[in-house]
Amino acid sequence: MRFLMVILALLVLLLTAARVAAEGKTGAKSAAELVGGYTIVAGEKEGKPEPAERLKDITVRFTKDTIRVTDKDKKETYVATYKVDPTRKPWSITMTGTLAPNKGEVAKGLIEKDGDTVRLIYALPGGKLPTGFKTEDKQLLFVMKNLNK
Repeated sequence: MRFLMVILALLVLLLTAARVAAEGKTGAKSAAELVGGYTIVAGEKEGKPEPAERLKDITVRFTKDTIRVTDKDKKETYVATYKVDPTRKPWSITMTGTLAPNKGEVAKGLIEKDGDTVRLIYALPGGKLPTGFKTEDKQLLFVMKNLNK
């Protein structure tokens, strides 16, 4: 009987390890799906649309762990490391700024990739964590299209 209990315990450990490994692979795959260059096609801040002129020619580049935003003059305006949690739908994202004036600032939100479109919503400092893709007070939303499509 004791032998059977040990075998069952080992089986549970093996299944748990396999699940954790699969989740880890999903996370890597999810971040890899974001890799590439995008242009911002729409935005929203605190419930109001961002003017198209303000978003014109802004590009966003995702690597496996970094986001770089450049303006129309190709100047970096935001750089952050990021992590996604693909176990949720939409994925949760945590970004940590690495470029002044946002260096060390943590922003949390949601991100979703559908074909060549990425939607990203996040809370500004002091803002409430978003629960969907509609902004509230102290939240920003960007819709991006892949540059290569």
